[in-house]
This record gives sequence, structure tokens and C-alpha cells, in this order.
Amino acid sequence: MKKRNINKRLLGVGLFFCLFFKNSSAQLVISAQIRTRGEFRNGSSTLKLLDAAPAGFISQRSRLSFNYKLEKVTFGMSVQDVHVWGQDASTINYSDGAKLGVHEAWAETMLSDSLGLSLKVGRQELSYDDTRLLGSLDWLQQGRRHDVAVLKFNKNGWQADLGAAFNQNSDAFGTAGTFYTAGNTPQYISNSKGYLVSVPTGFVPTNAAGAPVLTINPSTNGGQQMYKAIQYLYVAKKWQTHKASALIFKDDFAKYRLDTLKNADGGIVAGRKYDVTGINSRLTAGLLVSGTFRKNFNYWIGGYFQTGKNRDGIDLSAYTTTAFLGYTQDKWLIGLGYDLVSGNDMTTLTNTKDNKFDPLYGTPHKFWGAMDYFYVGTGGSAAGLSDPYLRLKYAFSPKLALGLDVHHFSLANNMPNKVADATGNTLLSKSLGNEFDLIGTFALNKATVLEMGYCVMAGTNTLEYLKRTTTDKTEHIATWAYISLNFKPEIFPTAR
Repeated sequence: MKKRNINKRLLGVGLFFCLFFKNSSAQLVISAQIRTRGEFRNGSSTLKLLDAAPAGFISQRSRLSFNYKLEKVTFGMSVQDVHVWGQDASTINYSDGAKLGVHEAWAETMLSDSLGLSLKVGRQELSYDDTRLLGSLDWLQQGRRHDVAVLKFNKNGWQADLGAAFNQNSDAFGTAGTFYTAGNTPQYISNSKGYLVSVPTGFVPTNAAGAPVLTINPSTNGGQQMYKAIQYLYVAKKWQTHKASALIFKDDFAKYRLDTLKNADGGIVAGRKYDVTGINSRLTAGLLVSGTFRKNFNYWIGGYFQTGKNRDGIDLSAYTTTAFLGYTQDKWLIGLGYDLVSGNDMTTLTNTKDNKFDPLYGTPHKFWGAMDYFYVGTGGSAAGLSDPYLRLKYAFSPKLALGLDVHHFSLANNMPNKVADATGNTLLSKSLGNEFDLIGTFALNKATVLEMGYCVMAGTNTLEYLKRTTTDKTEHIATWAYISLNFKPEIFPTAR
């Protein structure tokens, strides 16, 4: 009975604020999203072992967002729950804890109307241009956000954003210094004897102590290490149907030392201890130009370089380039593109120079194949990536469209086959394989979109070696299918 009374009070308070905002000069928009996605994985992200069974599951994002604006202040907040169906028991135990998380919580205040100057502070998505390097990663059910402050300028076709963030693990009393343990550190891990042991504070387990850092495959959003701090400047100019933008982005990573933990049972856990003063700073900068011409053609062309130090303190010199030309006619879109991401020459590898480009905190799912083989959870390619691709799309109606992307993936640099020849004198073929992504979307109504996809990766032994350091041990034809229902209504829209 007590719980029922609390719920009634919360409902009453919610209705009061809704009525208040509705009849005030404020602007309030409340929107919701329920997105379910069922997946059949038969080699998605990495080639599966011979005779291994495929996997299937259904995931769901449940998100509630509201945006409130009054005079010169705008407030935004988004709360979400992300889970796999069946991940929780049908009745949640008291010990399970909270299941909700704050995806966004920010406030923006206008500093000068005449100058178009504002300040946005708090947890927020960073999304610029085509989201190649900075994006919300909406495909991922949990998405991506940053705790950051951004000074914004927007006037006469010009946009300039100056942002900064500083991460720390705790504000507890007695905490000394600003040491930062990066990433989502596991609470328990198996030691060298196979026993489950607890992970102490400030220690991040790794596969092996002293492993060559330049052979690690890169992934975005701190897949190997979250940043300690960031500072960036984004400047863009629009004219007619074109846009040019420049990005200067610096991320700083906490230094560490390699360490091993010896457990009471004689087992060992290798890892990194983040109790060293100082940071490794990486600088990424570049230009992107995009737009349309002659009504039917759209394009983009750009390039970015990285310098400074990588996460592990190694000197960095890397780059990426991108180009695309598309043609639209009636209901058709036909486009050709090419992406090149630099990497290391694995035949002359030393621990003194890193040439791997890391695509920062962007949306790799959008660019390097829907099956997420590169620069996502299972890493990219330490030898870089070459990706010429074809894009076709046909709109049967304003509600129904079908698209096909065809990628030809290959290494940008040499990689030795140490399975066949331990000396490293035998090189692997640079060809990684071809991916075919067939995706259809259908708008059932204004608030509901049905999306279905069927994708095939025709991989090679080089792709297998890249992912598993083996050859002829996996299925080289991989498939992935999904079906998604995305409900996204505006529950309480206002426009004043």
C-alpha cells in the first residue's frame, strides 16, 4: 500500500509539471523510444570456428528524453535502460541494484544573442559532420556520450565549438593525486591457474605482461583505454549547398606501469597499474568538405592525421582519408567511395613508432561494414585498412527503401604469416574479403520504423589470421541477420 501511494504522488507531481509547462511560455518536448532488435549471428564481428553453433538474441533500448527551454536556458535529459531479453529474471532481486542509467543530462545557457555564443555543460552526445570521428553511435543500443563542457558559436553560417573534459574515478575524501584507472574494469578475472580472483583498485588486467603494444588491433571509444581528458576545437562554414569543417582533437591518457599480481594459490594475473604521474597526449586534426552540386550529385572528401603519443606512450604518426561521390536520379542512389586507414608494416615492427590510425569516438558501423569487423568491439587492423565500396539504394515509396553496400576489404600494409613460417618471411595476402550488406527500412507510421538486414562476409585466411591468429580453422563465409522495431513517439510536444 505504501508503494502504491508513492507512485500516486509521483504521478501527481509529473502531471502538475506537465500542466505548468503546457501553460507557460516555456517549450517542453518529451519523447520516448522503445527499440528492440533481434539478431542471428553466424560469424558477425569475427569469423566463427569450424562447426561452432550460431547465436541468437533480442536486445532492447528503452529511453525517455525531455528537452525544456525557458528564455536563455535549455535543459536536456535522457534516461535509458539497455538489456538483452532474459538477462534479468522475471522478478528482479533486491540485490540486483539499479537498472536505469542517465544517458544525457546537460544544460545550455545563451551568453550573447548578438554573438551567437552559448555554453553547454554536462553529460551529452558529441556528434559532428558524418560522425566518422565523433558521433553518438546510435546503432549501439547503449549509445555513446561524454561528460564535457562546450563553448559554442553559431552565426552567419559559421559554427565553432570549443570543448573540454576531465575524468576522475572518485571524489572520495582521502583520495590523493589525480591518478585515473581507465575503462570498465572487471571486478573478477581468472588467473593463470584458472581460478577466479578479485581485481584490486587501480589495476587493469591484460592478456600478457609486456605484450607488444603495436600489434594490438585498435577500437573506438577507449576499447583499450578510456581518456583521462580531452580538449577540442571544431570549426565549420556552410555556403550554398556545401560545407567545410576542421577538427583539432586532443585526448590525454593516464600513464601506467606493467605489473603482475601473485595470488595465494600461486596464480598470476598480468596487467597495468595506473599509479604513475603524467599523461600521454594524442593529437588528431584534419579537414572534411561535403555537399551537393548539379542537384543530382553529392560528395565528401577529407583527411585526418594523428601525432603525439598513443595510449601506451609510443610516438604516433598515422592518417586516414575518405572520399565519396553519389548520384541520385528519381528513386535511385548510386555511389562509389574509398576509405584508407593507416597501419603498421608488421614485417618491420618496432616499439618506437606507431602508424595505426585510431578512429576516435565515432560510428564505425556506419562506414566499415554493418557486420562490425573493423574498429568496433573486436578491434580493427594493426596493419591498417583499405576499403573501396559501392552503395546502392532504391526508394520504392517515401515509406519503403532498400539498400545494398558492397565492400572490398584489404590490409593497407604487410602482415607476416607466423603460423606458416615462424621467421615471419612469409607474407599473408592483403585481401581480407568482401562484405555484402542488404538493408531495408519501412515506416509503419509516424512513430514506428521496421528495419531488416541480411549481411554476408566472404572472408579470407588473412581475415582469420587478423582476428584469431590462425588459418583454416574457421568458417570463411559468415552471415548476420537482424530485424528491428523502433518506436519513437513524441509524448508531450509543445511549440510556442
